[in-house]
Amino acid sequence: MKDNVVALSVDSKKLRLYCLRMSDKILILGNGGIKDSRTYEESEELSGYVMDLQKFDELLKQAQENGSIYIEQNVITGIEEITFRV
Repeated sequence: MKDNVVALSVDSKKLRLYCLRMSDKILILGNGGIKDSRTYEESEELSGYVMDLQKFDELLKQAQENGSIYIEQNVITGIEEITFRV
């Protein structure tokens, strides 16, 4: 699955913050926690955060495809009017 989810290392790689990188100038912050496993898939908590961001990324792509929002280099236009249902 190709998505825009990225992990930021915090505090000597002991913490992870998961985000959506929409462009070089748009970063949507998600959630994170203590990295206590080799991969996020091995952590129930972290994998849940990543799955939430993946779903939100999918909803953003759908909204972009149907013309509800426009993602430009440094702005997302139209997102204020949308309610996302998971």
